[in-house]
Order: sequence, then C-alpha cells, then structure tokens
Amino acid sequence: MNRVMVRYQVHPDRVDENCDLVRAVYAELSATRPAGFRYSTHLCDDGVTFVHLAVADGPAPLPELAAFQRFQAGIGQRCAVAPVVTTLTEIGAYVGGEP
Repeated sequence: MNRVMVRYQVHPDRVDENCDLVRAVYAELSATRPAGFRYSTHLCDDGVTFVHLAVADGPAPLPELAAFQRFQAGIGQRCAVAPVVTTLTEIGAYVGGEP
C-alpha cells in the first residue's frame, strides 16, 4: 500500500482559489469513485498551509483526473512554499466504530 503526504503553503490571497480547485478534485473523485484509494486534504491553523494525505492500493488515480490536472497546472504560482512530497510508513492506525 502506498501512503504519501504533500505539504505546501499558498500565498494568502490564493487560499480560496486553492480550496476551490481542491474541492473540484473531490467532486471528480466522488463521480469516478476509484477503488482502493483514500484521500484527504487539510488546511492548517496558520490558514495558508495545506496537507494532502493519499493512501492507495496501487498507483494513485489523481494524475488521470482533469480536475487534478487543473489543480497542478497553477500550483507554482499559488505557492509561497513549494510542495514537499513525503512517503509515509504506517506504524499503526485506528478507525473508530459505532458503540
């Protein structure tokens, strides 16, 4: 299983634009429903740092999505700090259940 974290900072005036582009990726993921793929995006409390977490059974489907291609196209201009990609090794995980 592949686990990746991407962290970057956008210019303060580009936060809303970045959020809109990220939401478009999620809309396309909801429409295409790729199997074996988990993805989440988080905005840190500084208001400009984004963290994306991806877990995939195989290759991630993101590069094939038109919305992700649009997101990637302008990332350099939106970023104050360039994306850093980190491969993660899971030590443990917990997913809560219903009582």
